[in-house]
Amino acid sequence: MASNLQNLDSLGGFSVNNTEIVTETFDVKNVNTFEIKNSFYDDSTTSHYILRGLNTTILQINNAGAQIELPSNTINFIESTIVAVNDSGGGSLVEKLESAISVDAAGNLAEMSTMTTIIKDSIPDGQTWTIAPFVGGAANRFSYTTSRAGTTISIKWIAYTRVVSIEWT
Repeated sequence: MASNLQNLDSLGGFSVNNTEIVTETFDVKNVNTFEIKNSFYDDSTTSHYILRGLNTTILQINNAGAQIELPSNTINFIESTIVAVNDSGGGSLVEKLESAISVDAAGNLAEMSTMTTIIKDSIPDGQTWTIAPFVGGAANRFSYTTSRAGTTISIKWIAYTRVVSIEWT
């Protein structure tokens, strides 16, 4: 039986469980993950994430340890701007990482390349702060691993990450 699809129309915006998602001026807000697809190429997507962590850790999407999910049989172009700052405000690091990550049929990740651009490095003398792609965890999961040495002061890490996934079989 044929059915007629109706356009979604909401005067004043659109919400889920009383949380505004689309405003009346067509702004998207309060979304955990944002994915864009091209209607001509259904084998590719773009998603945006915010990851966080403290000290030496693996950055997470949420407080439950979630990492970015990359589909099997894909090549992924991952671009992140990362900011790290210590509790005292006396040290900071800003880097941009651009990586190509492949995922095989079993969900195993492989780092093909990563380019690091240091935007600002004001890490205090005697301390070492590092961040690198993390591809050795669970199947189909990607994140960044961070480390600190030479200090006991807390370091907060924040990453804004954009992932472009394209089917790669």
